[in-house]
This record gives sequence, C-alpha cells and structure tokens, in this order.
Amino acid sequence: MVDIATRVWNHKWKIDPIVRSLIDTDFYKLLMCQSVFRNSPDTTVTFSLINRTKSIRLADIVDEGELREQLDHIRSLSLSRGESTWMRGNTFYGQRQMFTPEFMDWFEQLRLPPYHLEKRDGQYALTFEGPWPEVMLWEIPALAVIMELRSRAVLHDMKRFELQVLYARAMTQLWEKVERLRGIPSLRIADFGTRRRHSFLWQDWCVQAMTERLGDTFVGTSNCLIAKNRDLEAIGTNAHELPMVYAALADTDEELRQAPYRVLADWHDEHSGNLRIILPDTYGTEGFLANAPDWLAGWTGIRIDSGAPEAGAETAIRWWKERGEDPREKLIIFSDGLDEDRILALHKQFAGRVKVSFGWGTLLTNDFRGLTPGDALAPFSMVCKAVAANGRPTVKLSDNPNKAMGPADEVARYKRVFGVGEQEAMEVVV
Repeated sequence: MVDIATRVWNHKWKIDPIVRSLIDTDFYKLLMCQSVFRNSPDTTVTFSLINRTKSIRLADIVDEGELREQLDHIRSLSLSRGESTWMRGNTFYGQRQMFTPEFMDWFEQLRLPPYHLEKRDGQYALTFEGPWPEVMLWEIPALAVIMELRSRAVLHDMKRFELQVLYARAMTQLWEKVERLRGIPSLRIADFGTRRRHSFLWQDWCVQAMTERLGDTFVGTSNCLIAKNRDLEAIGTNAHELPMVYAALADTDEELRQAPYRVLADWHDEHSGNLRIILPDTYGTEGFLANAPDWLAGWTGIRIDSGAPEAGAETAIRWWKERGEDPREKLIIFSDGLDEDRILALHKQFAGRVKVSFGWGTLLTNDFRGLTPGDALAPFSMVCKAVAANGRPTVKLSDNPNKAMGPADEVARYKRVFGVGEQEAMEVVV
C-alpha cells in the first residue's frame, strides 16, 4: 500500500501526471462512448467546465502552467495493450465482449482532441470541441486534474509531519464511516467518486478500505483503472449527457419531447439486465415517468440523482405499481450527494420495498472537511458538461433547479415542453 503522505511530500518533479491512463475514467463514459460511436459519431459537441461554487476561485489557486502540462499529458495518452485486453476480454455485468471490435479498433487509435483554456474573473474557462465520441472522454480526466491540482496547491507548503497527521485523520474519518456501514443486511454500495476525488491515490485507498472492511456490501467501483488493477466490478450505466445532446438536436417540440425516450430506445437495443437503468431527472422525473412508454417499466431499475431522494423513490415505486410491475423486484440506485448518514437513512426507509443500491461519490473520495485551516480542502461542486451540440445549446432541468443549466429562453422552452412546474430548490453540496 502506498504511503500517501510521503508520496504527496515528494510532488516536486517537473510533472507528476495525475491521469496516467485513458481508462482512469468512469465506466459509464466508456459505455456511453460506444453508444455514441454507434449512433451519433458525426455530431459535433462542446464541453465546458462549470464551477458551481463561485467562492472557490480556481484560477487564483491552480497554476495555469501546471494545468496545461497535465492536460497536454492526457492528450499524449493512448490505450495500452493490457488495458485493451481487459476491455476486450473481461466480463462486465455478466456479459463478455461488452465492447465491440469496431469500437475497440477506434479506441485503440484515439488521442484526445485539443482544449481551449483561459482565465475569466478568477475561474478557468476550459472547453473542448469536436466529434462527440472523442470530446466526451475529456469530462472525467479534466475534472480529476482540476480537483487534484487544487488539492496539491493547498498541501504544497505543509511539512512532512503535517501531511502524515492530515492523512491519518482523513483515513480515520473514512474508516469510521465505513464501520457504520458494516453488517447492514442487503446493503450495497459502489464507489462513484472519480470525477471530484481528492487524488487518484486517495480514491484507490478508499476503494481498498471499502473492499477490506465491507466485503460483499461493496460491489465495485466506477473507476475502470482501479477496477482493472484491483480485480473489482466496473460499475456504471448512462448519464444526463445522452438526453441533453439528443434533445439539443431535436428540430421540433415533439421531437424534443421524445428525445429522452429515443436515448433509452437506443440503449435498449445495446444492453440488457442491470445495465437497463433509467435516469429520469434530466427534464423532470414526474413528467418523464408520466409520459414514458410502457416498455420502460420492464427495465431493471431507476437511478435517483437530484431532488429529494425520498420523493424520487416514492415516485418510482408508485409508477411501477401503476404499470403493473412489482417494485420489490426493481432496483433503485441513489447517487446524489451521499454520505453515510443519508445512506443508512435511505436504506432503512426503502429496503424491502425495492432493491436498493448506493453510488457513493465525492463525500467518499474527497471528504477532508474540517481537517485543514479555513477548511481549504473541503469538497466543492464542479462539473464538465456538454453545453452545445451541432451549434445548438444544451439544457438540463433536473429535479433541483439549482442544478439546471442552459440559456434562459431555452430553459423556459424546455420547461414548457416537458411540463415542469414549480420545483423545490435544494443546496448543491457536491
């Protein structure tokens, strides 16, 4: 096991790469990339970094030269032989050859496209533009680089013993969380913390701790490189990116209204079983489920990623019952802003009524709250989203208006088309 404090102390080289592999990314990005490669390879998209926590002035913290070095290094990466073998030959979700030979031939030749970086009012304007299958793979490494460079900047002037004590406290804090989750019948947790992790080494340590202490309760990690290296299940399905881009490409209000279902129809053609998970909140869960085609009720489950999770779960249970499905045979995955208290409360409320699983993200892999002066390492909310497709702006409404994005006139249009009324605004922590 790596001595993380000593490793951080030794961050003195000209460049110490943060991302060392194209599969140091979330599994759902690779699944979606294959779907996009198959269905929309010629779509041009723009992705942009969005710091929701404006009080964190990243351009004042993270050195621009270091950031460019890290991004340039990522552009030099290609799939290694061992990584290709893992993707081509491993079993994912019980299925061999999840990734087609055509997709793998393309991926093995891929180098990520150029980026555009500038400073604006204390923040970094970081954008990527080009073919959708290429550009979409920037999202996770770009976020991971920014987050870790911020961590390195905060830790830079700490002495060796300060670092040892800091990481000892962080390890103890995580271990106490994990202890509380031990021995809970039917509890299932996966690591979803790649995007906003403290560092790669810290995420890897968290995964090892969960593996050792939780046993079968810990079902895997979204991080493909860690899954490969630690012989764990790679976990993930699909994300808001797909309906956002499909919707942006719609020419009429009716096409817009059908766009989220077209996404899942394409997904249905490609995947089965536990990969058939609905993410309904892109344009409001209530409206999505009310207008959903009957065949979607036969899918395995639903992921709840915004709004009040209790309300989202009750909505899903009610919808399944209305469609003649037994909720006890369905899976609900909670994945928004989780920590151990929320995990325990939601499991207690819904276990037995549905199958319950949790994607534990930032507050697993980047919880250093209260451990540094001024809470300088506290996690914050940052995303990298598709903001345009073929020159048209994208929109996300969410079940929490504080997570909405897009031009005001387009947001108003989407609310009208999808029948989204008043929503409860909730604090976005991470």
